[in-house]
Amino acid sequence: MVYKEKLKELIKKLIMKILKHKTLGTLLLLFSMTLGAQNIQKPNIIVIYTDDQGYGDVGALNPDAKFNTPNMDKLANEGIIFTDGHSSDAVCTPSRYSLLTGRYSWRTSLKEGVLRADGPCLIEKDRMTIASLLQENGYKTAMIGKWHLQMEFEGSLGKDRDWSKPFTDGPIEKGFDYYFGIPASMNYGILTYLENDKVLDPPVLWTKKKADKRPRAFSDSIDPKGYRMTPPYISERKEGTSGWVEVAPSFNDELVLKTFADKAVDYISESATEAKAGKPFFLYLPLTSPHLPHCTHPDFQGQSNCGNYGDFMEETDYRIGQVLEALKANGIEDNTLVIFSSDNGAETNYVNQREKYGHYSSFNFKGGKRDIYEGGHRVPFLMRWPNGIQAGKKSDVPVCQTDYLATIADIVGVELPDNAGEDSYSLIPILKGASYDKTVRGAVIHHSVSGRFAIREGKWKLNMFRDSGGSLKPKIIEPKEGEALYELYNMEKDPGETTNLYFDNPDVVKRLTQKITKIIEEGRTTPGTPQSYVKEGWDIPDWIKS
Repeated sequence: MVYKEKLKELIKKLIMKILKHKTLGTLLLLFSMTLGAQNIQKPNIIVIYTDDQGYGDVGALNPDAKFNTPNMDKLANEGIIFTDGHSSDAVCTPSRYSLLTGRYSWRTSLKEGVLRADGPCLIEKDRMTIASLLQENGYKTAMIGKWHLQMEFEGSLGKDRDWSKPFTDGPIEKGFDYYFGIPASMNYGILTYLENDKVLDPPVLWTKKKADKRPRAFSDSIDPKGYRMTPPYISERKEGTSGWVEVAPSFNDELVLKTFADKAVDYISESATEAKAGKPFFLYLPLTSPHLPHCTHPDFQGQSNCGNYGDFMEETDYRIGQVLEALKANGIEDNTLVIFSSDNGAETNYVNQREKYGHYSSFNFKGGKRDIYEGGHRVPFLMRWPNGIQAGKKSDVPVCQTDYLATIADIVGVELPDNAGEDSYSLIPILKGASYDKTVRGAVIHHSVSGRFAIREGKWKLNMFRDSGGSLKPKIIEPKEGEALYELYNMEKDPGETTNLYFDNPDVVKRLTQKITKIIEEGRTTPGTPQSYVKEGWDIPDWIKS
């Protein structure tokens, strides 16, 4: 409700003028200015969402980064940095669901892992999304980029495909007026561009991961290995082999980022005139980088001091810069809220970056993608809005991407119903004030690829199991008699999660166990009426059963 507060401040000043001067001229001034104030424009909103980018992969957050990110740094320096910002999960699909809906995805049927390209969308019919909220409140809405929440195509993999038919259960059914992008990650297929509900170039050929033999790519000893999804393609799958992906003849992985950025720039330019006239836009721009394959455009290959990963990050930053420049060129930079974050922490190749190049993708945090530890979900979390956020701000309050929905609803003056944004807190108090109550945001729930939980409240983080639950070894430790059941960390003193304080603070363990149990069982984190969630097929954690 920031724009409403500006209106109130303006009217208050004008009333004081009237009381002081009591002239007809001032009355006329009040009348005309109030009419103008009523037309104070709601901001355009852009969410830029990278894929597998660690906290340390932004220069403004990691001064020792081995590649340059001037445009991400610009967002950080000209807006607010949330130094304790989190994706809702340590992997892709669930984080995307939560970002758009303000609800943890483990409340759905997806209790662990990720989805593929083809199938029923994870976002339920009639569930509010950021896009549907804004669409209903006068915004143009568009998505350009990677979806990875599933959509339904005619036929099945290699069988009865009819690419001429519209796909269903995609972005335009979830609140977006316009969509251009690809269905999922490039290792999951289907590899072709989509527009609205149409397939632009039928993916009638086949491909699979091809080893990336470029000198700056990962060697075969790195897990996961480097690969590409690039021509040539073949017309028939080889019998008895797996890993095949449907691909369009025109698809080339190293052109994807450029294609998305060009489309985003065009959309901004086409929408700018309407935006200035009072019809703002929302653009959701989920990029495919720096997720494998590291398919860096030829213009950026060999530029960084961190191998092909660094090159890919520098291209990513350049594409973000194209978007920011489009806002400036069209005269709408000041009244556009740009939100920047990543769907989870860095892929396990962060170890290679650290050992070979001295680059710390996970910064000083433990673990990476898939893990319950901070490296799995503490990510870059930036916001810039010149008309609404003071430049150079920082906040150390633990926050989550689920909070975007309530924050945006607050900005446009909409109260969320009980059955929407169940895990979403408005961050407006943090954005607008130098001083605020640090308990304004309730507990944050973390979640690993294997479906394991942790709860964060204030300085305390309680992992409801032992070890990573993801890629970092060991994945799971079964405690022996007399050993700690869980892991408790003081994140203010020990952000690297090195010292388990389970036995030192039994009262904290008890309190947080009760709190996370309540949050799960009531179907919400925020105050309100308890909401239903999917229980079927879920191996309910022992600490809830007890």
